Amino acid sequence: MLGLRTTIYKVEDLEKAVEWYSKVFEVSPYFKAPTYVGFNIKGYELGLMPQEYASEKIDNLLSYWGVDDLEKSYKRLLELGAKIHEAPMNVGGEITMASVLDPWNNVIGIIYNPEFKLPE
Repeated sequence: MLGLRTTIYKVEDLEKAVEWYSKVFEVSPYFKAPTYVGFNIKGYELGLMPQEYASEKIDNLLSYWGVDDLEKSYKRLLELGAKIHEAPMNVGGEITMASVLDPWNNVIGIIYNPEFKLPE
């Protein structure tokens, strides 16, 4: 295993989703096709897939995107139109996490974890 590479969100309106995720992550997609749009988020892949090309949505998998300020990031997501999924919580030490629902009801997790370091 080489580590996490891609998180894919299934959406009903690909163009609106590309616009929304471009605002949320402050980056434009590097790959765009009718069946898939890919963003490079600091070396990790965020993919958008039209719902008609994807299998059924499930809510039992959460990916958490690292942030420097959980409260600020959480508030920004809500201001951009996300809905509360799990309010910010401390899960031990300085580690805090939360999750929201995007406009297509995909769960986006965010985490502040000062202990996590990327391999060099």
